[in-house]
Order: sequence, then C-alpha cells, then structure tokens
Amino acid sequence: CDATVQIQFVEDKQEFSRFPTKTGRRSLSRSISQSSTDSYSSAASYTDSSDDETSPRDKTQVNSKGGTDFCVKNIKQAEFGRREIEIAEQDMSALISLRKRAQSEKPLAGAKIVGCTHITAQTAVLIETLVALGAQCRWTACNIYSTQNEVAAALTETGVAVFAWKGESEDDFWWCIDRCVTTEGWQPNMILDDGGDLTHWMYKKYPNVFKKIRGIVEESVTGVHRLYQLSKAGKLCVPAMNVNDSVTKQKFDNLYCCRESILDGLKRTTDVMFGGKQVVVCGYGEVGKGCCAALKALGAIVYVTEIDPICALQACMDGFRVVKLNEVIRLVDIIITCTGNKNVVTRDQLDRMKNGSIVCNMGHSNTEIDVASLRTPELTWERVRSQVDHVIWPDGKRVILLAEGRLLNLSCSTVPTFVLSITATTQALALIELYNAPEGRYKQDVYLLPKKMDEYVASLHLATFDAHLTELSDEQAKYLGLNKNGPFKPNYYRYKPRS
Repeated sequence: CDATVQIQFVEDKQEFSRFPTKTGRRSLSRSISQSSTDSYSSAASYTDSSDDETSPRDKTQVNSKGGTDFCVKNIKQAEFGRREIEIAEQDMSALISLRKRAQSEKPLAGAKIVGCTHITAQTAVLIETLVALGAQCRWTACNIYSTQNEVAAALTETGVAVFAWKGESEDDFWWCIDRCVTTEGWQPNMILDDGGDLTHWMYKKYPNVFKKIRGIVEESVTGVHRLYQLSKAGKLCVPAMNVNDSVTKQKFDNLYCCRESILDGLKRTTDVMFGGKQVVVCGYGEVGKGCCAALKALGAIVYVTEIDPICALQACMDGFRVVKLNEVIRLVDIIITCTGNKNVVTRDQLDRMKNGSIVCNMGHSNTEIDVASLRTPELTWERVRSQVDHVIWPDGKRVILLAEGRLLNLSCSTVPTFVLSITATTQALALIELYNAPEGRYKQDVYLLPKKMDEYVASLHLATFDAHLTELSDEQAKYLGLNKNGPFKPNYYRYKPRS
C-alpha cells in the first residue's frame, strides 16, 4: 500500500485518534476497489515475494506439460502446493483408502465433473481422488478469498483445469465459473457445488448444458436452499444430492470444524483475547453450536440470536442467553453470523456498535452482514491487515470487519483437515452414487445421502482413533429388527447435538 497509515497515540485515551489525518485515511474509492482485487495470502498460504499485482487473466502461463487451459496466480508455485497436498493426505487417510479401494474399478469413468468449491490442500485431495476414480475435472473457487494459490498451481500441473486465485474481483469470480463450464470439446455431466453459484450460473446462462447434467452434489446450506427453491418451482431438471444435511457433513464439518476454526480465524486476524469479551452468535444451528462452545470454553460471555424456538431452547439449555440483536448491539465486542440468511446485521445496527467492535461471518454467503451499506462516502475504509478492514465513522468510531463479510475461517485461517476428510469422502460417494444410479432411481428432485453411506463414511474414519465397533449378535439384531451390517438408525433419527 502506498498510503502511509499514521497511528496517533493519545496520552489520556488508549484508542486510535478519533480524527485520523488525511494521510492516515485511504480514499473511499481506493479502499473499495483495492479491497476486492488485492491478492493476499492467508497464514497457511505460500507468498512469493516476486508476485506482482498483474491479474492472472492478463498473464500467459504454461505448465510443464505445455498446457494452457487454466488461470491461476503463479504456476511456479506448484511444487510448494504439492507439499501442502501431501501434508493434507496424511490426515485424510479415509479418503485415500476410498481412492485405493475403488481405483481399479474406475466408478467415475466417463464422468466430466465441473466443481466450484474452496480450493485448498484438502479439497485438492478430493479432486485428485475423483480423477483417480476415472473422472475428468474442471474447477473454480466458491469464495474469492479462500483459494490457496500454490495448491491451485499444483492441481494445474497434474492436468486439472483450475480457474481461481486468492483475491479475485466479483467479475473475475464469474469469469472463472464461465471458463470452467465452457470449453471447446468438453461438456460437463456432473456438478459438485458449494453455495449454488455454479449451478445457478449454468441454469441461467447455459440451460441446454444444464439439462444434460446427470447429477448435482451440493454441500452448503445456501446452495441446498437454492436447490429446494428450484425444485419447488418445478424448474430443477436434474437429480441433486443434499450433502449438507447428511449426518457426516452436518454433525461433523458444520459442528467440529467451526468449533476449532472460529478461534483460529479471529486470533490470526485480530489477536483478540476472548476471556470476558461479550460475543453474540447469530444462529444456533450446528455452526453456531460449534462457535458458542469454543467461545464459552475460553471465557467469553456468549449471547445467541435465533428465529427457531427449538434451536433457541437448545441454546438456553446449553447455558446461553437468547436475545434479540438490538437488545445487546451497544454492548457486545464481537458479532458472528452463521444463519445462511441475508441482512442479519444491518447498517442501523452497525451504526450503533461500539468503537473497536469486531464483525465477522461464519456462514457460506456474504449476504449476512450488510457490507454494501458501508460503501458510502461518509465512511472511510482502511485495510490494516490481510482480510482486516477498519470501517471508520465520521466521529472516529472504528468497526473491525473481517474478510469483507465472507466466510471467516477459510478466508482468514485454515480448517481441520481430518474433519474435511469426512465431508470430502461423503461428496465423493454422493458423486459415485448419482453417476452410477440406474435410470429411474433418482428423479428431478433433491435427495439426502442414503443412511448406509453415512455410516460407511464414519466407519472409514474410525481407524484413525483405533476405535473398535461392537458387533450385534444374531439374537440382538433380530430383537432390534436390524441388519447386522446396518443401517443402524432410521432416517428420522436425530443424532444428539453437541453443545
């Protein structure tokens, strides 16, 4: 940044100057444009000091095989990215086991998968598993800040057409999706989506291609919601698998992953101490439960907002006070959204927050915090760290906005590899199931993963803990009315949540 940020220390007040000098402020136009286009590397991502600010779209790059069908930040980072992927493989033994078991059968032979997910070392292990099982893959990112540039380069070196880099603009984001979908001599027949943007783009812009898709696998609350909307309107013309509500996704990734990564994301970006801080978590689904448990364990005073009386009652029974956001907006130090909704935190509420408050989002979509309302002439934006902006009000009040309201953990830190192995294995099995299902098994609707598959995914991961399952005797199985090999729970069974 060529602007010099000046911090004035005031003897009688331990806070930033209420009226920053002109040299200490970045102009609104600069801060907005740069905040959406700067490419910052996360703490887990390799940074090449020789990188320039040239857009990857303006570069001509060639991989070692002479291929040019890709667009990444820097193909020269591939070797470093390969090491990242190898590290992830060590904690994704179940997915590697699935790869080895099914590799000879090639259950995805002929599958042409277009994917739109976070591009990290963990998802690279999934992508390379799909390739090993016979699929051809083209990939783009579902979040403009979560891509690990070196991993994207490593995938490109193996022949996967990747169009993604950290710090894409909104225009870049849609351009990358379009390049994945449209290429001469290649037409996708399967979709793996995270958030529904790829599905929405194909449905709207390439309806004829969309109609030929054999199946969609979607892993996020936001994307699943959009699929159900299409289904309800009678516009979903292909079968889709709702992975988000599978037990192995919802009860593990959504809960345990967020329980650990919420603290990591906040610490890396703000160095905040949680003990005694007043925090409001908007939403008490599995993501909210994980966040609340982690914050409570470190001594934070946690409030919860909820629209669902069942989730609200769970929060109460877990020891959290359920409030309306407006009741505590002037008191809280941190607001975390995890609802999948829009305008959960409005401009009016942001106006009433106290100086130094932190606002962030743990839901998939960037619609939960009304960031657009902060793009006004009277407010000044200062980029103070990678993915950390100070939004400054005319009276000098600062609100700390993380990742511009996008997903905190994958934009600003990392997530536990082992938990992602559970989700990735579930995704792989869902793709195999939809691709190989006989005609008529799945109609043009949204389906949940069969319970037997959920249990299989879980069983693959038990070896990591040297866990030994008890086996039912014939008499016990008959008494319970179960098959000795499962499934062990009916579809309506609700696995006990963890507070």
